[in-house]
Amino acid sequence: MKTDIEIAQEAKKQPILEIAKKLGLSEDDLEYYGKYKAKVDPAALKGREKEGKLILVTAITPTPAGEGKTTTTIGLADGLSRLGKKVVVALREPSLGPVFGIKGGAAGGGYAQVVPMEDINLHFTGDFHAIGAANNLLAAMLDNHIFQGNALDIDIGRIPWKRCVDMNDRQLRYIEDGFGGPKSGVPRKDGFDITVASEVMAVLCLATSLQDLKARLGRIVVAYTHAGKPVTANDLKAAGAMTALLKDAMKPNLVQTLEGTPAFVHGGPFANIAHGCNSVVATKTALALGDYVVTEAGFGADLGAEKFLDIKCRFAGLKPAAVVVVATVRALKMHGGLDKTQLEKEDLAALEKGLPNLLRHVSNIKNVFGLPAVVAVNRFPTDTDAEIALVIEKCRGLGVNVRLSTVWAEGGKGGEALAEEVVRLTEEENNFRFAYDAALPIKEKIEAIVTKIYGGDGVSYTPEAEAEIARLEGLGFGNTPVCMAKTQYSFSDDAAKLGAPEHFTVTVRSVRISAGAGFVVALTGNIMTMPGLPKVPAAEKIDVDEQGNIVGLF
Repeated sequence: MKTDIEIAQEAKKQPILEIAKKLGLSEDDLEYYGKYKAKVDPAALKGREKEGKLILVTAITPTPAGEGKTTTTIGLADGLSRLGKKVVVALREPSLGPVFGIKGGAAGGGYAQVVPMEDINLHFTGDFHAIGAANNLLAAMLDNHIFQGNALDIDIGRIPWKRCVDMNDRQLRYIEDGFGGPKSGVPRKDGFDITVASEVMAVLCLATSLQDLKARLGRIVVAYTHAGKPVTANDLKAAGAMTALLKDAMKPNLVQTLEGTPAFVHGGPFANIAHGCNSVVATKTALALGDYVVTEAGFGADLGAEKFLDIKCRFAGLKPAAVVVVATVRALKMHGGLDKTQLEKEDLAALEKGLPNLLRHVSNIKNVFGLPAVVAVNRFPTDTDAEIALVIEKCRGLGVNVRLSTVWAEGGKGGEALAEEVVRLTEEENNFRFAYDAALPIKEKIEAIVTKIYGGDGVSYTPEAEAEIARLEGLGFGNTPVCMAKTQYSFSDDAAKLGAPEHFTVTVRSVRISAGAGFVVALTGNIMTMPGLPKVPAAEKIDVDEQGNIVGLF
C-alpha cells in the first residue's frame, strides 16, 4: 500500500496558473511561490458580487483510531467537482508541531489530498514564520520598553504575553529570562506558546483587510500596569511594524487537490486552544470565486464547529448552508470502550455504546445551531454491513441521512454520494443561530456552551478565574464571544471520559482576554497552549533521500 507522501509525489500537478484560471483569475492576480503555489491578491476580488454556498465539515470527538475529517473535506470537494459544480476548498495550514509530533499533517490522505503535500506540511509560503516573527517582535518591544525605563509603569508580574515557536517544546512552557546582568534585560517569569496558539494567529485569521489587521493587532493586551490598566500593542507603538511583517501573510495561498480542484490553504489555529478555523479572507475569497466552498474546522464539533459558528461566522457575517459530520465505525467502537487493538472485528454492542457521541454532535448541529446535516461514515474494509446499518438506523432517528465515504481509496469518486446529499441540503432553507448571545455576561456564555454543546451539568471556577472574569468585565471586555480551551478527546474537560458523558462539570482554571481577536479565552482542565512531543516523535522517521526527496512524511 502506498503512503500518503508517495501518492502525492506521484501525482501530476497542474501549473498553478491553470488552477487559478478555473476561478476566473489571471496571472496578474497571483504572486507565485514556485510552479504549484501562489498567493492571491484580495484586490482581484473587487467587483465580484456573487457568493457561493458554504459547507462546513466537522467530526465526532477524535480518537487514536482516526476520523479523516480533512480527507473527507477534500474528497467531498472533488466529488462536487465530478458532479459539475464550481467548487473551492478552504483549509487551514498545518503546524510543524503536530507534523513532527504525533497527529500528522493537515493535507488530507490517500487519494484525497492537497498538493504539493510536503510544502504545505512544512514551510509552505512562510505564513507561520511571519506570525511568529510578529508575535516575538511585540514581546521584544515589550521587554525593551521595561528595560528602557518602563514609562508605562508595567507590572512585570502581570505580563500575559508570551513568545512563540511553531514546535512542540514543553521545555519552554515556563521559563525565567532576562538574566546576565544590567545589560541583558529585566529578570522575569516568561514562557512560550506554540505559534498556532498565538493571538497573532487568531487576529490574522479573523481580520478582513490590512487595515482591520493593523487595528486588531493594536488592540492586543500584552500587560497590565501597577494600577491594573491594560497595556496594548498600540501603547508600545508596535502595530505598524507587526503589520509590515504580516502584509504578505494576509494573502490567501492557492494550491490544488490531486484532482485539480482549487484549494485555499491559509491560517491554522488549533481548535482545542484557539478558534480552529482557516482565515476569513480565504473563506470569503473562495465564496466570491466558487459556487460551493467546502471548509473544515478543527477536532470535534464541540470545539472547531462551535467556534466556527459562534466566533468566525458571527464576526464575518457568514451563514453555512450545510454541515457534514464525519465519523468512523472504528472510532465509535473506541468511544464504546474497545481498545485500538480490538477494532477489526464486528462488535455491535461497543458500537451502540459509542454511537451517542456521534448523535450528540449531530443533535447540536441541528437543534442548537439550526443547520441541516449529513453524517459521512469514512468506511474501512473491516466495517461490516451490520455495523453500517446500525449507524444509519440511529442517525435516521434524528432525521439525518448517512452517506458512506471512500475518498481515501477512490478520491472524488468515493465522495459523489456524499456530494449529492450535500447539494440537496444546501438547497433547503435553514434557521442558523448562535449558541449564545455575545452580550451575555462571561459566565453565562461559558455555561451555555457547557450545557448546550458539551452536555454537562454546569461550570466550576477557580478563584483565579473568578477574579479575572470580574476584572475583564470591569474593563469592558465582557461583551465578546468565548473561545473555550479544552481537551479534544472528550465532551468534558477530562480526556478519559469518552462517548457522550453525562452529569459532569467543567472546571475553568483561568481566563484571559484576546482583545485583538475579539474574544475571551477560557482555559479548562489541564489544557496546555504549548504541546509536547510523544515518546516516539514522527520526526524520527522523516528524512531526505539522495535525490533530495522527502521521505517518511506520513
